[in-house]
Amino acid sequence: MNPCSSVLLTDLYQLTMLQAYVEQEMMETAVFELFVRRLPPHRNFLMAAGLEQVLNFLEQRRVSQTELAWLESTGRFHSTLLRYLENLRFTGDVQAIPEGTIFFPHEPMIRIVAPLPQAQLLETRLMNLLNFQTMIASKAARSVLVAGGQPLIDFGLRRAHGAEAGLFAARASYLAGFAGTATVLAGMEYDIPIYGTMAHSFVQAHRDEATAFEHFALAQPENVVLLLDTYDTEAAAHKVVDLAPTLQQQGILVKGVRLDSGDLADHARKVRRILDEGGLPQAQILASGNLDEYQLQRLVAGGAPIDSFAVGTAMTTSADAPSLDCAYKLQEYAGRPCRKRSEGKATWPGRKQVYRQYGQDGRFDHDVVTTLDDRQPGEPLLQPIMAGGRRLLPARTLTESRQRAAAQLALLPDSLRSLEGGRPYDVQIAHSLQELARTVDRFVP
Repeated sequence: MNPCSSVLLTDLYQLTMLQAYVEQEMMETAVFELFVRRLPPHRNFLMAAGLEQVLNFLEQRRVSQTELAWLESTGRFHSTLLRYLENLRFTGDVQAIPEGTIFFPHEPMIRIVAPLPQAQLLETRLMNLLNFQTMIASKAARSVLVAGGQPLIDFGLRRAHGAEAGLFAARASYLAGFAGTATVLAGMEYDIPIYGTMAHSFVQAHRDEATAFEHFALAQPENVVLLLDTYDTEAAAHKVVDLAPTLQQQGILVKGVRLDSGDLADHARKVRRILDEGGLPQAQILASGNLDEYQLQRLVAGGAPIDSFAVGTAMTTSADAPSLDCAYKLQEYAGRPCRKRSEGKATWPGRKQVYRQYGQDGRFDHDVVTTLDDRQPGEPLLQPIMAGGRRLLPARTLTESRQRAAAQLALLPDSLRSLEGGRPYDVQIAHSLQELARTVDRFVP
């Protein structure tokens, strides 16, 4: 069994609450919404990602006999809960913001409408799936915005916080606009283009660089991208030029070279000149080595002759903003709107919709968060996804979500495209939602 698909991949308190709900027959319809309270520092927006994995989890969620036996062996859980879990299926409704959509704090990403125990038990895994991919897609989108159309490649698997994180980072970054990934399994699982060159160890394993380059070219004649910085970057570029005619006689062209250390802009200029003067103007330059969006912006703005970039650790771990302040909160139970009023963590009650309004230039102008029955001008962001535990439409492909992400980034106003935190985007709380909150407050015991 894949541990990541287990219902037991949850917090203990989900099961302890579930036992009480089942025993007290609290099976009325509950409405939970997942949202982000505030943006991380220097972020101007978030990009929704991870919904497809959530839907797969909802469709496949089952409790195995092995899991039931283990739960019973702990002595913590009664037979009533075990019987409930044995027959557990998701039978609820889902409304959500489509993957690739730009969104902001206080705007629900997803709404779950289901019997209370079903909806409650989803909390931990839903937050886990949506938080991570949204965090990575939002980070990757920043690199896409500053790359000036240059291809970006995910090189981060080896620094990812686990196998699932590495795969999801490849998926989320591709959704946000990256050209591909070095993670081979992501190519098979998600149909993402895969890219790769060689490691320094390959060069070191040979007695000299020229032989290493030749052996790699013979092994990968359609993908001759050679790593230059094992010893001396410019000297290695000259060796590539010297080797190229021999390879060409065998029908092999040098596709490109990779720079991975030092002053990338300076090396790129020197290597570009060596390649051009050596008759290899078609050979492209790929740069890697601890890149993030800030370094990309400097390299692109400085006119460094780099054709593509490989981004690893900083993106795959979202190093400068490694978490989101997201929450999955009960907004209605048994037809009664609910609201948390904790200091600094108050929520808006009831089922909500977000309407996006556009300016005369066609770009985002402001959003309105309101109650579900309060129709506002603009585009409603939350869409029906599941009803009665079944999808309403075929699964959206990753390519479709990627196209939506590109369209969303094109509509960002200039104030949101900066890498630094600028003027916050205008998210308005409608009068109807404010009035509902006041009504709920009057009846809080």
